[in-house]
Amino acid sequence: MRASRLWNVLGMLLVGLAALASLLCAWLFIYPQSRLNPFPPTAAPQGISLPSPAWSPAPAAHARGGVPPDDPPLSYPTLPPEWTKTPVPPPTLTRTPRPTRTATETPTETPTATPTPTLPSEARISGVAGHRQTLSLSCEARSAADWAGFFGVNIDEMEFFHRLPVSDDPEVGFVGDVNGDWGYLPPKSYGVHAGPVADLLQAYGARAQAGRNLSWETLQKEINAGRPVIVWIVGHVWDGKPVNYTAQDGQTTVVARYEHTVILIGYSGTRVLVVDGENRYYRPLTTFLHSWSVLGNMAILWKPGAN
Repeated sequence: MRASRLWNVLGMLLVGLAALASLLCAWLFIYPQSRLNPFPPTAAPQGISLPSPAWSPAPAAHARGGVPPDDPPLSYPTLPPEWTKTPVPPPTLTRTPRPTRTATETPTETPTATPTPTLPSEARISGVAGHRQTLSLSCEARSAADWAGFFGVNIDEMEFFHRLPVSDDPEVGFVGDVNGDWGYLPPKSYGVHAGPVADLLQAYGARAQAGRNLSWETLQKEINAGRPVIVWIVGHVWDGKPVNYTAQDGQTTVVARYEHTVILIGYSGTRVLVVDGENRYYRPLTTFLHSWSVLGNMAILWKPGAN
């Protein structure tokens, strides 16, 4: 009986020691910085190598901009001195006040821009007489004669055509056979652009001025001023495609199939009115603008002040 009790006491003692050891392990796991831990986390006893963790937070001094020591001490780290300092509030930004305007100062007045007069939403010119062109590709000569006639300059279509220079470059002279089929590109039967036509009109006494890359507003101003405009378009105001063409002299220009000329005499917010030979008709404004743009918004205007 006494031996049995002794073993019972020893067993209970061993169980109590095991429980105490378990509590101590749990305590050290939760509080690794506790003074009960014989090994500080920053060092290991001689002969024991601790595995390097995959990631560990940087020391406090490094995290706040300091340089970590090369050999960490074997004692428990202490808080950096700056952590114990009383925080100093950042300096308050001060703005330099603007100088107060004195009673003697006179404010500078901003000049008022003169508003640009708004063009009327529609306009139309009467009195432009169109005639049927004589030859297959003599539209430029016909348009020139009808346009000049409106300003009181009498020109014969065939005489005008035969006085045009001849070239394989439409910027220099008439290209191809005037009796040829319509719709070809240079150097086949084609026609002529605004420059040579305006030069010959000036020889007749007409105040003609060729223009390229003109704006729609420019044409509107001319119509509102009562001056019709010769414009270069595709077909009878059709869609078209610009084509780069290089003449024998090496000069490159933009040409298009079915190059044609009409006289613009009116517009509204949605359409334009043109004289095309003996015919006159309306076309949608958007269609006209596209057709006119194919050959580079080319036109002949009456020079200001010529009337």
